[in-house]
Amino acid sequence: MKVHTLSLGPIQTNCYIIENEEAVLIIDPGAEVEKIQSLIQKLDKPLEAILLTHAHFDHIGAVDDLVTLTDKKVYMGDEEKYWLSDPSSNGSEKFKSYGLEEILIRTKPVVIRPGSKKIGSFQFTVIHTPGHSPGSLSFVFNDFAIVGDTLFKEGIGRTDLKEGNMQTLMNSIEQLLELGDDMLIYPGHGPKTTIEYERENNPYL
Repeated sequence: MKVHTLSLGPIQTNCYIIENEEAVLIIDPGAEVEKIQSLIQKLDKPLEAILLTHAHFDHIGAVDDLVTLTDKKVYMGDEEKYWLSDPSSNGSEKFKSYGLEEILIRTKPVVIRPGSKKIGSFQFTVIHTPGHSPGSLSFVFNDFAIVGDTLFKEGIGRTDLKEGNMQTLMNSIEQLLELGDDMLIYPGHGPKTTIEYERENNPYL
């Protein structure tokens, strides 16, 4: 299985395209749909679904365009499904003063709950990892995890946004630490890391 990374939009949010032998998944299409579509076409494999780690504007901006292009379902946590269409909740309203457009997603998502899941040819585990936001999810594959803005290389997610909570975030990070030292971590921003590296180098841990 391969992980392709695109850093997109004004905050350079990581969009991940997960590729196996048969198909691809998209996780967090935050912006610049043309770049996402170009990579999908280059890989030349069918898209099976779009997953969202959470509903902040920089992770969801290209959702409607992708759904229009592909007619695929979007999966996300129950707690934030209404944030997609609410700029005050997804955070985009705050950035109007910086010249950014409000994000209002019209696609109706499918709620995905914690546990073992199978979508098409992909099998993975969903972990509820709130704290940065109440509905944040992490998607764990065999030897890597896509964790959104829960944990970064030498950092952690911010908790000063809507319904953020530091203690809740630290509890979620403890769940990620249980995945084992060799687990590769792909965050919502910045470079990949490992659980072992964060245990030894992350000042918040």
